[in-house]
Amino acid sequence: MKKFILTCILIASVSCVFGQNNFDGTWAGALSGVQNLRMGFNISGHKAGSPVSTMDVPAQGAKDIPCDTVIVDGDSIHIKVVKVNGRYDGKMAEVNRIDGQWTQNGMSLPLNLDRREGRVELNRPQTPKGPYSYNSEDILFYNENKSIEYGATITTPRDDKQHPALILISGSGPQNRDEELFQHKPFAVVADHLTKQGYVVLRVDDRGTGKTTGDRSKATSEDFADDVMAALEYLKKRKEVDRKKIGLYGHSEGGLIAQLVASRSKDIDFIVLMAAPGVQVIQAMAEQNAALMKTMRLSEEQANQYAELYTTIMNGITTATDRDIAERRVNKALTDWIAATDETTVQATTGITDEDSKKKFAYEFVKLYDNKWMMYFMKYDPKPVLEKVNCKVLALNGDKDIQVLSRTNLEGINKALTNSKSKVQEVREVEGVNHLFQECNTCTVQEYGQLEQTIKPEVLDIVTTWLNQNVK
Repeated sequence: MKKFILTCILIASVSCVFGQNNFDGTWAGALSGVQNLRMGFNISGHKAGSPVSTMDVPAQGAKDIPCDTVIVDGDSIHIKVVKVNGRYDGKMAEVNRIDGQWTQNGMSLPLNLDRREGRVELNRPQTPKGPYSYNSEDILFYNENKSIEYGATITTPRDDKQHPALILISGSGPQNRDEELFQHKPFAVVADHLTKQGYVVLRVDDRGTGKTTGDRSKATSEDFADDVMAALEYLKKRKEVDRKKIGLYGHSEGGLIAQLVASRSKDIDFIVLMAAPGVQVIQAMAEQNAALMKTMRLSEEQANQYAELYTTIMNGITTATDRDIAERRVNKALTDWIAATDETTVQATTGITDEDSKKKFAYEFVKLYDNKWMMYFMKYDPKPVLEKVNCKVLALNGDKDIQVLSRTNLEGINKALTNSKSKVQEVREVEGVNHLFQECNTCTVQEYGQLEQTIKPEVLDIVTTWLNQNVK
């Protein structure tokens, strides 16, 4: 999964090159023809005769990318971006404006830049801004043995009553308390909306992130469930909280963690699963890889063939007792698959052209998945966990989600819940939204940062209506 996500947003992790003449300051513009894709250049050193620059592409998570060369010729600027095979060529149209072209992989698009104050910021109209109509408090709390300190924000209605409460649980990777991505802050938006509706909301920096201490390098989803348990114990001590009505709101892997916590704690009254896995993760990830490949213009047949290879490889890796065995299994799976697959599909999906590239693919594949968190994650099966759940459940997924595909995962959640003790459950697909529950156009991973919407308002209304009917 992560390998292809990283491929999709390659520009966010490579270096680039810039140049300018009379251009000290920050310049920003939108790439013509690419919705909301803004680029910024932070230039200094011109007066000293040695201009340098960094580049920001906020929609792709890129900030302070160092630039390698800057060439200025009179009022013209030429910026070469070697690692992305791109360049910028512009001309000073007026004191605060450069007109130019961005060229990458042979395709050229207009990119006009304006001088501006401050860094390039994306328009995120849903991000809440104070003053708030509720209480917002930044806090610190500890786990039971005080080995980890957690940084968090708790929002509470402005009255003396006790209210239902939710803990927000973020998806994979180190996330801050707002689950911030591409300047979107979905958890801040959710907390703002729900607190206005009369709920206490606790959102916490992930382990080893922000104000939260702890080492996440060897942690698994089980360890992150322990972190949620610590947050639960903290919430139970707050006077604003109705202890009989505490629940979890988990997004993506956060939904997996919510399943774990709800299966082992009697203090959980409800869980809201947002794009959570409902089938064995190996299956979910194979489907994700196939969906991602289709967005890269591979045929459905090619994508499905790769998904079969991926499943075989991951079954071999997750049952291997050491790395050498894993590599041998991957190489055998590749050999068998290549023998049964046409050359065009092999090259398009894996990049394998000869024995050396096959060995490199196997090595890199095993390396990518050779860590404690990934092994736990890939072996996870939601079915036996959900069958132990004895609380109210709302499960939502977008029909345009290409990371956790809605049909199979919602079906899996629904089937498991029928065998659980949960007496209140709703499993629902939301039309027109992606993995982040944004209304999308191309619905690709690259588009997440290009969209101004953080979360579709209808999704917030669905959650609120369900909570009001089943929790309040």
